[in-house]
Amino acid sequence: MTGKKKIVVGMSGGVDSSLTAWLLKQQGHEVIGVFMQNWEDDNDSEYCSIKEDALDAMSVADIVGIDMEVVNFAKEYKDRVFSYFLREYAAGRTPNPDVLCNAEIKFKAFLDHAMELGADCIATGHYARKAVRDGKHYLLKAVDESKDQSYFLYRLNQAQLSRSIFPLGDIRKSEVRRLAAEAGLPTAGKKDSTGICFIGERPFREFLQRYLPKQPGEMVTPEGRVMGEHAGLMYYTLGQRKGLGIGGLGEPWFVAGKNIPENKLIVVQGHDHPLLLKHELAMTDMSWTLDGPPEAGAYSAKNRYRMPDAPCTLSYPDNEAILRFRDAQWAITPGQSAVLYQGDVCLGGGIIV
Repeated sequence: MTGKKKIVVGMSGGVDSSLTAWLLKQQGHEVIGVFMQNWEDDNDSEYCSIKEDALDAMSVADIVGIDMEVVNFAKEYKDRVFSYFLREYAAGRTPNPDVLCNAEIKFKAFLDHAMELGADCIATGHYARKAVRDGKHYLLKAVDESKDQSYFLYRLNQAQLSRSIFPLGDIRKSEVRRLAAEAGLPTAGKKDSTGICFIGERPFREFLQRYLPKQPGEMVTPEGRVMGEHAGLMYYTLGQRKGLGIGGLGEPWFVAGKNIPENKLIVVQGHDHPLLLKHELAMTDMSWTLDGPPEAGAYSAKNRYRMPDAPCTLSYPDNEAILRFRDAQWAITPGQSAVLYQGDVCLGGGIIV
């Protein structure tokens, strides 16, 4: 990035966005910090760290020497992200709200706000890189592959990518913490947040029950043998092992499917049961980073965040997008995102059906 720019940094109160702001300020840019408040239903509960995070972001802004404002996107978040999250769970699928939050809030509502402030671009603490070739903006994996977050950014389009930068893409996480400590940033040793932003560290099922009432039903084997009772199909995800309450029968049990019309949860014994292994998935609601679908052919893909890329072929029979994997993939889950790569380039992806 050449020349002095006006850059608005999304500051979360964590070490990554803190160092992002510091680095850009060191490079001589005009930097403004924005803390996004995306949730306010119960931000005074023991599980919600919004107030603490906002104070951390303010103290970092003070040390870096930049102005910071708190912007409330709670309505946009509820309308665009949380309502989708509840609809998908109610339908028995397992959505990824972080993907939607990036596409709809951080790189849409926040980006629009930054442009109103006169920014040249926005910056976030995501671990991803960008390259511009022949006028096209390519989303690339981070240098630190163990922290790479391009999976969560796959729904960004050319307009969004052209006005976004990712200063941490070339830096390893250990180096980020070291630089933050050297700069005297109070978030240098702060633990990374985990889980979905509006749930925080609270038990997931307890949170979901406030919005989706229990609908108990039978837990059955593929052959129809009743193994117990489930609390509601929406509280379980494919591949889930914990919380089934089936014990003392040899190998562990896993969720392998949902019979939604009959409200039955299908459970199988053994990690490598055939029902948990599939060579193929179909995608819907596709989004491509280069503003057009890639040609049919050989690529690699992830069908969940914490997994290595798996070789696959992409085809488009009957206007559907199908990924066929060379090796069987474990617990492919409807509602999650399948993300396509060509080497380091994130091409986009879609929602697994």
